[in-house]
Amino acid sequence: MSLRLLMMGTGTFALPTFESLYESGHEVVGLVTQPDRSGRGHHQHAHPMKDAALERGTPVFQPENANAAKSLERLREFDADLFVVAAYGQILSAELLKIPQLGAINVHASLLPKYRGAAPILYAILNGETVTGITIFRIEPKLDAGPILGMVSTSIGAKETTGDLEQRLSQLSPELTRDVINQLESGNATEIQQDRSLVTTAPRMTKEIGQIDWSQPSDLIECHIRAMQPWPKPYTFLHSESQPPLRLLILDVDPLPPSVAEQKPGAILIEKDQESFGVVTGNGAVRVNQLQPAGKRAMTTADFRRGHSLQPGDFLGPEYPFAGSTRN
Repeated sequence: MSLRLLMMGTGTFALPTFESLYESGHEVVGLVTQPDRSGRGHHQHAHPMKDAALERGTPVFQPENANAAKSLERLREFDADLFVVAAYGQILSAELLKIPQLGAINVHASLLPKYRGAAPILYAILNGETVTGITIFRIEPKLDAGPILGMVSTSIGAKETTGDLEQRLSQLSPELTRDVINQLESGNATEIQQDRSLVTTAPRMTKEIGQIDWSQPSDLIECHIRAMQPWPKPYTFLHSESQPPLRLLILDVDPLPPSVAEQKPGAILIEKDQESFGVVTGNGAVRVNQLQPAGKRAMTTADFRRGHSLQPGDFLGPEYPFAGSTRN
C-alpha cells in the first residue's frame, strides 16, 4: 500500500529529493512552495520545484503563510499521509503538523543536533568542520529538535564552498528520504532523540558577515572565504595611496605557514614573481589565488596584477578603516 506524499520545499537543494519521490512507489499529491518573487527589473526568479511539479501535472500551492487558517484548510484537502519538508523557508505550526496521519519529516543539511537553523552548510564550513551530512527527522514545533529517523555523513572537501557542498548534499538526500518513508509506511522506523547537550545553531546570515577580518588566523580566513560563497560573498577593500578604495571579492586563498608578521593584518605582501600576492593575517599570511574586482569578472591573481600595480604600503581592510579613530 503506497502513501500519499505532500512535498514542502523551495530551491535547488530540495529539488532532487522532490523528484525522487516520483520514483519511490508512493503517490505525490502536491507541492507546497514559496510564492513567486520578482527581482530587480520585475523579472521572475527561477522556480525549479514549481516547474518540476507542473511538468508532472502535480498541483502546486504557494501560500504566503502556510499556517494561516485558509492555508490549513487547503492543506487538509490534499489528504496526504505524510508531509516531506526540505528547505521550505517557513516555520510550521503545531496545528499544521497534525494534519497528515504520519506527521511531517524534514531533510536537514547537517548531522543533528549540530547546526540547527537556516544555514547549516555555511556554518559547518565556517567553523572548519571536516565532516557533515544529511539528517531526516520528525518535525516538532521547536526548531529542528525532533527525533532523528535517518542520517548519512560525508567528508567536506578541502576547497568546497557552501554552494559546492549544498549541491553535493542535495544528491545524498533522495535515497535516505525514500528509506525513511518506507520505514514509516511499514511501521519499522526507529526514532532517536537528539542529545540536547550537543546542540549548536546556524542562524540566518546577513550581508555584512561576508566582510573578511584579516586579524583572524589564516585557516579561519580560508574557511570564511569558502563559507561565504555563493552568498553573502567574501569581500574586502583594497587601499592604495591616492586611489579610492576598491571593493574586491576574495574567492580562493591558501594559508601560508604561521610566522611572526612585522606588518599589521591586511598588509599586502608583494611577491617578486608578479603572479600572486600575500596578505598578512592574525597569525601569518595567506596567498590570494583568485579574486573579483567590483564590476569585473572573477580572475586569477596574476591577471589582476597585470592590470593593478601593487605598491608597498597597500593593504586590504574595511572601506573606511580609520573611521572613528584619531589618526592624522
